[in-house]
Amino acid sequence: MAESLALLAAFSFGCANVMVKKGTKPNSINNGTFLSILITFFLAGGIALGKGLLEGWVIFTAEGIWWFILAGILTAFIGRTHLFTSIQHLGSVRASAIKRLNPLFAVLIGIFFLHEALNTWIIIGIICIFGSSVVLMYESFIVARKNKKNVPASKQEKAGNGQFNKLKMIARFGYVYGVISAFAYAIGYVVRKEGLEEMPDPYMGTMIGALVGILVLLILSLFQKRYRQSIQSTFSSFQPWLFGAGIATSLGQILYFAALSQNGVSQVAVIASTDVIFTLFLSSMVFKTNEAITKKVIFASITAMVGAGLIASV
Repeated sequence: MAESLALLAAFSFGCANVMVKKGTKPNSINNGTFLSILITFFLAGGIALGKGLLEGWVIFTAEGIWWFILAGILTAFIGRTHLFTSIQHLGSVRASAIKRLNPLFAVLIGIFFLHEALNTWIIIGIICIFGSSVVLMYESFIVARKNKKNVPASKQEKAGNGQFNKLKMIARFGYVYGVISAFAYAIGYVVRKEGLEEMPDPYMGTMIGALVGILVLLILSLFQKRYRQSIQSTFSSFQPWLFGAGIATSLGQILYFAALSQNGVSQVAVIASTDVIFTLFLSSMVFKTNEAITKKVIFASITAMVGAGLIASV
């Protein structure tokens, strides 16, 4: 049963990735982040309410709540905001492959801060994930260089040169957003685990984290125009693709937690990493997102999934 739930979670995450891409363009004001977090809050809250009424309420502790608040900042706000932005600029398949940096960062955190040991399979997994990311970035540099040849010299001079151009190029393709998202999720999962030790209710923890994400975005909207416009767009116009992405993301999280409650973290993580394959299939065969999926992208996606599986299975 746990394996089926994990596979459904991977499928949901794959659907969400593709729907975000279908519902946005690189210059879109709203990429669905706020709507997604809002839906997560209501879905997780509904399950937590039902679970509390039927099975009894979890004992609230100040330490547990603070862990969930910190997890919300890291995952619901930083992680999801940058993930959706990465998909918006990079495409669902490439962003999904970069997302596989999550277990890599988790392992590095364990090694440097928790003094966990390395082994051969973890090292191979790290090489696979890092190598896949390098392949994707290299491909983007090649594409950008080809496009640059078609730009007049006068416009190239205005754009600047050197290292700044390279950083700007990476940011334009969404890799910076993807890496930040993966790092935030990796730390957030560790923090959430600490919260679950204090308050063993993943749905309540998810609801608290989503509420924090909502509040942070609302506060930032008072000072930053882009957040304000995104939130206003959420309520002023119905965007079916982004609504679907919000539902799929929320269901993916709920199914993932349900799988964890029945099986170990490693087995669930390995199966859930197949969201790369689902994203690849849905993007090219079902939703037709026209992301220019090349052999390099397919190779990098599969390699990243294998690397995540090796790390998680240890």
